[in-house]
Amino acid sequence: MQRRLLLTAFAATLAGPALAQGFTEAQRAEILAILRDALRRDPSLLREGLGALQAAEDMDRSSALATGIRAHEAALLRNPADPVRGNPRGDVTIVEFFDARCPFCKRLAGEMAELLRKDRNVRVVMKDLPVLGPASVVAARALLAAQRQGKYNEFYDRLMALRGEPTEAAMRAEAERIGMDIARWQRDMLDPAIQQRIDTNMELARALRIEGTPALIIGDAFIPGAVPLADLERAVAEVRRARR
Repeated sequence: MQRRLLLTAFAATLAGPALAQGFTEAQRAEILAILRDALRRDPSLLREGLGALQAAEDMDRSSALATGIRAHEAALLRNPADPVRGNPRGDVTIVEFFDARCPFCKRLAGEMAELLRKDRNVRVVMKDLPVLGPASVVAARALLAAQRQGKYNEFYDRLMALRGEPTEAAMRAEAERIGMDIARWQRDMLDPAIQQRIDTNMELARALRIEGTPALIIGDAFIPGAVPLADLERAVAEVRRARR
């Protein structure tokens, strides 16, 4: 019990002014003196105290993300303009923010494809988020222009399978292979409405404090990075279990 109280005091002290306002100067000085003496006798308290503080910060961040996800639920799940993979009527929706040039997004693409193959009741909403520079913006425009010809998913699969950069020449070659109207596709890429959709995704990502790709939202959970299939299946199962 005494150790737990010391760790709590340690975390409160490190947390800074917000928590310190609850103590008088005398009380704060007394807490610091107790902590200095305890750390001298047991240095492991420092490691445990930092771990406790990190756990508290992670919990606060998760709670804030869950609140943000609920606040932006319609934009995340029900924007009719968004491309959808998997089952459009699936009972669990995954929202994926991705960059077509992101190597981790390409790694995740294989795991997601396997998830959709195994679970025919998952819906995936695709949010093009070109965070890796101008070439990524061009690739995002190309994908959204392909959507206007009903070719988004085919074109996405082609871009994710590319071994090199999705240069304009490489993308044109893939567009030709899947039978797109190239002249129309190139015109649509320059349509300001396409850029507006990308800007909307960027604004949504900022509101949710998403800073990198890939980033997944499954239920109220935010999952960063290229996670393995088992983690995806577990997250989907948790959403279904919570609804029972």
